[in-house]
Amino acid sequence: MKILVVDDEDIVLESCQAVFELEGFEALFVPSADKALEAMKNNGFDLLLIDVKMPKKDGMYLMREVKEQWPDIPIIVMSGYYTTETIQEAMRMGAATFIAKPFEPDELVKMVRQVVEKEEPHGKKEGPRNR
Repeated sequence: MKILVVDDEDIVLESCQAVFELEGFEALFVPSADKALEAMKNNGFDLLLIDVKMPKKDGMYLMREVKEQWPDIPIIVMSGYYTTETIQEAMRMGAATFIAKPFEPDELVKMVRQVVEKEEPHGKKEGPRNR
């Protein structure tokens, strides 16, 4: 599984990196929406983890761009400054789920696994079967 993590805070990127490496996930960590879009053009990702509040172009901007160009990639939105409206807007825009910062490592891993399992087409893991 390849994950793109987008957050302007180094501490969040470093924390996610430690968690994902421990779990054996392949991940790329970028500090802005522009860097994320650049990475999306050059890599295939299975999941995005996007911060809502970032300078210049925020997570909602990034989510709109991603959903327009890569509509099938699941997105987990995260924020330390969330409101009901922010969560509802993210879900309306197609986010798979929302996680509040700060989060526990096991909470993040559980959420990532749930989203990937939910988004994965039935039978993809096992391949074709005889009828």
